[in-house]
Amino acid sequence: MYSPPCRPPHCVNARSHQRVPGHSGYSQRRVQLRGQERLITANRQTSWAFADAFVAEDDALRWARERARESGVPSVSPGTGAALRLLAATADAKAVAEIGTGTGVSGIYLLQGMRPDGVLTTVDPEPERQQFARQAFRAAGFAGNRARFIPGRALDVLPRLADGGYDLVFCDGDRMETLECLAESLRLLRPGGLVCFEGVFARGRTVDSAAQPAEVLRLRELLRSVRESQELLPSLLPVGDGLLCAVRRG
Repeated sequence: MYSPPCRPPHCVNARSHQRVPGHSGYSQRRVQLRGQERLITANRQTSWAFADAFVAEDDALRWARERARESGVPSVSPGTGAALRLLAATADAKAVAEIGTGTGVSGIYLLQGMRPDGVLTTVDPEPERQQFARQAFRAAGFAGNRARFIPGRALDVLPRLADGGYDLVFCDGDRMETLECLAESLRLLRPGGLVCFEGVFARGRTVDSAAQPAEVLRLRELLRSVRESQELLPSLLPVGDGLLCAVRRG
């Protein structure tokens, strides 16, 4: 017996016994999903902004940030700084190496998390920036012997530092040198020490499928190397512009 074809809104899928929506149903569902995606994105952005504002910054940090803005030097976000401080405290860090002094924002956070007798060794090719950092550290209440400033390129300075002598290495320097800095960090770290790389999201370009500059491709290589390394236990923290962290296995 011939049965006329059913109309789309009333069709039933014989396999799943579920109603198959017509064209208008699919369109409505797509609109709902897009709305949910916008809501999720907005919620994440709000959450990230809340995380960055969660810890209040003191006068010394605000002064260092202002010097960074005036000099056109990027500085870590408050959320990233708080994460670095937490990691330094968790590692009970006595010796930390920092690649990229800037004007002292990240250095203050690291020193706040380190042991009271800890020493931060900070490297930067611009001595003028290090003078700002020196003033910021003093304003934050740290004695002059808590920081060792070394002017110069990271790849010239790091080979002179002691093997296995550091609890944490923080890298915020030239993106094209990240793989070389990773190799040096593995040499510098004690077993159980931490290495951290700032800015690995590259403002969203790292995961963007469009053609990207060489420094972004280099960051992708870094992420792959850290994730696949048998020597490291990694985590990628969504704070600031992305903080890649890894523990050197014992």
